Amino acid sequence: MESSVVAKQARQAKTIAEAFHLTARENADQVAVRTRDGSVSLTWSELRSRVDAVAGGLVELGVTPGSTVALMLGNRPEFHLMDLAVMTVGGTPFSIYQTYTPDQIAYVVSDAGAKVIITEQAYLPVVLKSCEQLPDVEHVILIDPPAEGAPEGTIALADVEGSNPDFDADAAVAAIGPDDVLTLIYTSGTTGPPKGVQLLHRNLITAVEGIDDIVQFPPQARVVSWLPAAHIAERNAHHYLPVVFGFEITTCENPREVLQVLPEVRPHWFFAVPRIWEKLKAGLETMIHTQPDEQRAALESAVADALAKVRLEQAGNEVPADLAERVAAADAQFFAGWRAMLGLDEVVAINVGAAPTPVEVLEFFHAIGLPLSELWGMSETCGAGTVNPPEKIRIGTVGPPAPGIEITLAADGEVLIRGGVVMSGYRNKPEQTAEAIDPEGWLHTGDIGQFDEEGYLKIVDRKKEIIINAAGKNMSPANIEAHLKSADPLIGQACCIGDRRPYNTALIVLDSDFAPMWAQQQGIQETSLEALAENAAVIAEIQKGVDAANEHLARVEQIKKFLIVQGDWLPGGDELTPTMKLKRKPIAEKYAAEIEALYAG
Repeated sequence: MESSVVAKQARQAKTIAEAFHLTARENADQVAVRTRDGSVSLTWSELRSRVDAVAGGLVELGVTPGSTVALMLGNRPEFHLMDLAVMTVGGTPFSIYQTYTPDQIAYVVSDAGAKVIITEQAYLPVVLKSCEQLPDVEHVILIDPPAEGAPEGTIALADVEGSNPDFDADAAVAAIGPDDVLTLIYTSGTTGPPKGVQLLHRNLITAVEGIDDIVQFPPQARVVSWLPAAHIAERNAHHYLPVVFGFEITTCENPREVLQVLPEVRPHWFFAVPRIWEKLKAGLETMIHTQPDEQRAALESAVADALAKVRLEQAGNEVPADLAERVAAADAQFFAGWRAMLGLDEVVAINVGAAPTPVEVLEFFHAIGLPLSELWGMSETCGAGTVNPPEKIRIGTVGPPAPGIEITLAADGEVLIRGGVVMSGYRNKPEQTAEAIDPEGWLHTGDIGQFDEEGYLKIVDRKKEIIINAAGKNMSPANIEAHLKSADPLIGQACCIGDRRPYNTALIVLDSDFAPMWAQQQGIQETSLEALAENAAVIAEIQKGVDAANEHLARVEQIKKFLIVQGDWLPGGDELTPTMKLKRKPIAEKYAAEIEALYAG
């Protein structure tokens, strides 16, 4: 049977569990999940066999339909195995960010009511520490115990898998309903403790159907699993979508190596946050600038022509024949090689989301033949909402509503969304659920948006993060920050300050990868981020970047002063959520003295 037909069959499944069984049967000999080096590679039939064996063992440990099970695992094949095993029992698996502290782990495990935690050696110490606060946790399963055996207080995966050969997986899956809770996604907690978003089987079935309607993936499409599994983007793109449509998943344990993995895998779909695309653009531009004069001039001219063509097309204007010919020649001579070098020469769709992406970044990738497009969604909507169709991308927007989704704007511009992808509610939080979803079923997203004449949505900013300066002018800090980060590869993070202030300032964090390399090229001896934050040459270079960003901003939005913060801001730390969103209030409190100094005198 052709895989495209199988995909349509799986799409008719009522639950993700049923879809997994269909996919495993019809794609039995195709690779389901593999490690980067191929040392572990499971076909769909092998994965199904192991899932059933683990599921039976979980039943022996007391996991029953409706049970929640916590997973604290990196990007490795065992995540997919264990998640699907819990799902097969009828349970609700959910993931914990690997950067969480014992207190944070204890909070979400307690809120979810989980009695079983599945983890690996790398995270075992912090998991066991959290268990001191979790008297209801009965079992900690270790997927990779040391040679001497599982440590005290843990159970080796090998002792769970296959321990209940009488388990009937088909019957268990048949008993799962579309309104059963498939997973919990704990929000990143920018405004307080994380909330457990309850997503049902039917929510995710609806979400993947919408993606299938927009993007025509080839049979056995390839994806790279590299984002945290606690993030809806990872679960949707690199777990549920492959389960329904039989994609091949390659796991990338170290997310910092994802750009090295792309040429090895040549994925058909790749999703990344804006910072990844900004770094790729900066890398290609650096490559251009280091070429001999004649070659550099040719490359710069080729990019300029391609950008001109993109802008004409986006404006709906005709592209002159001679320009089209020059761009076609440049594509054959330069850009096709760049796409192959990046490992993106076989992509069907490439997307960016989670934060605003500067138009300049989007235009650049379109110019070199990679039609990068923004999409928008939330944990509360399975990550689905709007997406630019690959054949009709409107740069600067996040696209029209996905199939089956309604979107409208409230009087104040807040984006409201309704449809089968909307969560059933926040776990244990009926009041906050009622605040989020009104009686007519509209989810109030907290995002401010605008529709263009084609019905494509543009996200302006978060409702609670809009800056109103001392003169009463409303501004989007995220938009300003996006321009700063794209202006100079030295800038890794930026936080715009300006609410109730006479002008805007910024806290800037140096890029931990690029800054030391740049410093070495400049002959700077001390390349720690702390030392570079005070280096005159670095400060001057950042000033150039700020000046460049200001050229794209209205006068009232421009950054008048900045401070380079010593050190780095890490996901899950004081300044960033695990999904790399700014924690604006904690930042304002932590750097209060430095911020006041920017406004002194």
